[in-house]
Amino acid sequence: MATKPVVPPASALRWLGVITAPIALALGFLWAGGWLTPHRLTQTSLLDALRAVDGVHPGFRRNHAKGVCVTGWFEGNGNAAALSAASILRQGQRVPVVGRFALAGGMPFQADAPAKIRSMALSLMSPNGQEWRMGLNDIPVFPVRTPQEFHDLQWASRPDPATGKSDPMRLKAFRAGHPWLQEAAGRITHRSVSGGFADDTYRSLDSFLLVKENGEKTAVRWAMEPVQTAIAAGGNTDDHDYHFRDLIDDIHARPLQWRLLVTVAGGHDVIDDPSQVWAEDDRQIDAGTLTLTAVESEEGGPCTGITFDPLVLPPGVAPSGDPILQARSAAYMRSFSLRSGEKSPVPAITPSLTAAPGDAEGKKS
Repeated sequence: MATKPVVPPASALRWLGVITAPIALALGFLWAGGWLTPHRLTQTSLLDALRAVDGVHPGFRRNHAKGVCVTGWFEGNGNAAALSAASILRQGQRVPVVGRFALAGGMPFQADAPAKIRSMALSLMSPNGQEWRMGLNDIPVFPVRTPQEFHDLQWASRPDPATGKSDPMRLKAFRAGHPWLQEAAGRITHRSVSGGFADDTYRSLDSFLLVKENGEKTAVRWAMEPVQTAIAAGGNTDDHDYHFRDLIDDIHARPLQWRLLVTVAGGHDVIDDPSQVWAEDDRQIDAGTLTLTAVESEEGGPCTGITFDPLVLPPGVAPSGDPILQARSAAYMRSFSLRSGEKSPVPAITPSLTAAPGDAEGKKS
């Protein structure tokens, strides 16, 4: 005798439909957090590695923690428009900019010093809603090739509790296990260092793709090259915040400008490895001018709530296959999520420091 298939009652099917979406969402969060795959590298484990080096500082960014907000505009000149559909690169297209200068590392009250890595982060917003975010650093190359190498380098650099300094044996072991990174380390260590933020060159390090209307792609890197020499360079290096004070004085003295230089990859350049330098004779395009006119503390400043995720790109610009890009984006979002739930701290660069001379309101704050 034939048996009838067992069919779940309608109420059970409805119940399954109700719980499927929350279960899928929960599994997604568990996967992203690494709970289902504890040995997989995640944005949480990357931030844990940064925390091992610089400690925990609630309310601050987990990297580039000491910074200041700036505002101004970017004006394209059309020179790069033949390679990209991005409206921001068109001739005469002036768009507002919110940016941030910072020192690398997770210590929000670290002392300024000549050789510390400086960064420029930018958000360019066009009238049609296209946004382009950049995270630029003043080193010639990135020190590693992959997120796993970045994670391992942070753990090798963490301070020894007994001395408060990095263990030289751990760093030696890391270098011995990653000999292909020695060239990048040498370029960073022996790079030329400018006087301060205002006369520094900031580079994307990662590669991107400029995309034409017809879909044709060109691999590029870009940099912001200063137009001016620093005005207030040579400040008192005994001052804990002298680099930032010089920057503030520079912007109050006159607008500061940088040229956006786009470097087109040559035939022998490695596209997806940010630790590799590109050829010196690669084609460069002056794509426009960045002008910064105002500086504000992160205590209520316009840059405070921006992640400067380098994968926020306008149509006409796309990420390359560089794995560091995806890791940076994920870590930035996780950092933003964490600090958003923490009490807003008082930064090292306060409103009284960024106030223009004679600005009584700023000095009161």
